[in-house]
Amino acid sequence: MSNDAMVIILGRGGSRGVPRKNVARIAGRPCVAWTVDAAKASRTAGLVVVSSDDEEILLAGRDAGAVPIARPDELATDTARVDDAARHTLDEIERQGLARVTPRTPVVILYANVPVRPNGLIDRAVSLMIESGADSVQSYAPVGKHHPWWTARLGDAGVVAPWEGPVLNHGVFRRQDLPPAYIPDGGVLVVSAACLRLNVPGVPAGPHAFFGNNRRGVINDEGSVIDIDGPIDMLVADAILSARHGREAAA
Repeated sequence: MSNDAMVIILGRGGSRGVPRKNVARIAGRPCVAWTVDAAKASRTAGLVVVSSDDEEILLAGRDAGAVPIARPDELATDTARVDDAARHTLDEIERQGLARVTPRTPVVILYANVPVRPNGLIDRAVSLMIESGADSVQSYAPVGKHHPWWTARLGDAGVVAPWEGPVLNHGVFRRQDLPPAYIPDGGVLVVSAACLRLNVPGVPAGPHAFFGNNRRGVINDEGSVIDIDGPIDMLVADAILSARHGREAAA
């Protein structure tokens, strides 16, 4: 399989939940470095770039083996859209002559604050997009006990009512009896360059228009992707990667 996919790693300097999380030390390295490692290990990825407004993130990405691309401040606020930042990066890749881009070029979007993801995840997603002709492929995890059927409303005086329908919990009280349901886990998103540039006809307008029409998904095991949103996530990621590194060093 040719290395024709390009990887855009997005990481802005600001963060409300965990300050400076994209360069926080996880198992002895900046958080973003683990995502660069995953991209560089992919068989389907060629160019790997890090897009950020933050010089420290750009330097950490470069040191790990990615090409740094500076992002304008207006695309690095907590209200800026992912697709706007990724489109800017794709335009810069072409402007700087870093890679050739065609409408069907797979663009892998990764987040710098996700240091733990399954081995081979990027290749699974890119392969599915190429083989199926899909516009986009996103990774999902089982929702587990946080299933939508077990969502409830709490009214006045704590009165419990179903979120939807007439029966609380849809009448299901054992996890194994719930129908399969999945949620995006932040592990990987692959879109065609045409989709990212909103050049696919017939796609309804909206914040997810860059996903295109033909959307596919790959499933990860529950808990196999760690997205750093809070201090506990950092502790879990550090433990997993420290143990993994220790096993590799002993091998």
